[in-house]
Amino acid sequence: MEFTINQIAAMLSGEVRGDGQEKINMLAKIQDAKKGQLAFLSNPKYEQYIYTTQATAVIVKKDFVPRKEVSSSLILVDDPYSSFTALLEEYHKMVSFQKTGIEQPSYVGEGTTIGQNIYRGAFSYIGSGVRIGDNVKIHPHAYIGDNAVIGNDTIIHPGVKIYADTRIGNNCVIHAGTVIGSDGFGFAPQENGTYKTIPQLGNVIIEDNVSIGANTVIDCATMFGDATLIRQGVKLDNLIQIAHNVEIGKNTVIAAQAGISGSTKIGENCIFAGQVGIAGHLVIANNTGIGAQAGIPKSITEEGQRLIGYPAIDLKEYFRSYAVFKRLPDLNNRLRDLEKKVAGQDLPAGA
Repeated sequence: MEFTINQIAAMLSGEVRGDGQEKINMLAKIQDAKKGQLAFLSNPKYEQYIYTTQATAVIVKKDFVPRKEVSSSLILVDDPYSSFTALLEEYHKMVSFQKTGIEQPSYVGEGTTIGQNIYRGAFSYIGSGVRIGDNVKIHPHAYIGDNAVIGNDTIIHPGVKIYADTRIGNNCVIHAGTVIGSDGFGFAPQENGTYKTIPQLGNVIIEDNVSIGANTVIDCATMFGDATLIRQGVKLDNLIQIAHNVEIGKNTVIAAQAGISGSTKIGENCIFAGQVGIAGHLVIANNTGIGAQAGIPKSITEEGQRLIGYPAIDLKEYFRSYAVFKRLPDLNNRLRDLEKKVAGQDLPAGA
């Protein structure tokens, strides 16, 4: 796929400085770019490369003033990083949505409706009463259970398992091996020491523009009519566990190996680093940031906090505490030396 510099600039609402008719066929890092490729300059520490790069064009900030001659054409924009990201997204869409048609063998149940421009990979299974929108891509070995709903422009990667009654919105991406709608971890202890399974009868609702990484699991809600709810714009990494009846607010981002226990409500625009653990039945306020491997045993009601550690505490407080903690061996040695000195001193007469 080739585009002129002028075409790319128009997509980005940018201004061209140089030959706008030159062709671009690939995106690249500024230090590695070759003829026919497009790079970007956002971080000032990479400015040196704009004078040596072989890129045909470079996206730069509108107020960029070169200190030396630049051989590449320039595309001037408000935010080079965001503009380059937008191009990557467009390229990804073109690649991801290239495939169309139906590969065999594949199965579709009775009463299922499927939109236009669909791709169904070999060995995919679509149950009965399913509703699938336009431009949906269902890759090989994907399973979609009865009465599920999948919106327009959604991509289901290989081996994804979507249980019955799950609802998925528009423009979602679900990566390989993910399971959506499996039973929540519900078992009632009995007097004889055994556990009785509690049927899990709810579903999962995933709103628009959600991305779910590989091998992530989202459990269905417990009660019929209830849902585990992933709001629009949420981005989930690989290997995340979302338990039953959890709600994750808009535009929240969660990194790999995090675990969210049942019935916890997470606010909007939160950021959780890797291996964060959240206890059940909690409320996490909007704009909460949680550092890697932190444990959250109680609700966070104040918005905008930055927490780390187990149990998690304020980020600045944690690092002040850590500054003391890492000195504990030295402080312990000094304390023992003081004890020895005190013990070795003669006590005053009559003491």
